[in-house]
Amino acid sequence: MTRRKKMLSHIDARGQARMVDVSAKPAVARVAVARGEIRLRRTTLALIRSNRIAKGNVLATARAAGILAAKKTGELIPLCHPLAITHCEVGFDIPRTLDRIVITAAAKIVAPTGVEMEALTAVAVAALTIYDMCKAVDRTLRIVNIRLISKCKSTPAS
Repeated sequence: MTRRKKMLSHIDARGQARMVDVSAKPAVARVAVARGEIRLRRTTLALIRSNRIAKGNVLATARAAGILAAKKTGELIPLCHPLAITHCEVGFDIPRTLDRIVITAAAKIVAPTGVEMEALTAVAVAALTIYDMCKAVDRTLRIVNIRLISKCKSTPAS
């Protein structure tokens, strides 16, 4: 048995970037979950929790920014299909160490292509929003570990 080399789907035979043609694929219900972290000082986290960051409610703003970013992913990433996502949620967890905010985003769609980039973009922009709103009080902020946690698909019920 010979092993076929897996080709990059966004590269054509001449090595040029291209958008993948998904027009022949069926619409399928898809969900993707992504996660990332922003590391910060305990004092910064205390300011966020008590809503004392000068720019306003950090987590509410970051949630809205993440959802908006998921909806705009096709405009931000050149070869990404523009998708009408059916749902996106962005959540925040604070571990007992009080040294980070864990950001999780889930995106859903019924389409012929996946929604991973939308979930990843939601996490990234939510983290960037937290960074932007807190940078004046914390120079140690670090965005780390943005990654896809899961993706799944199923045929939609008719």
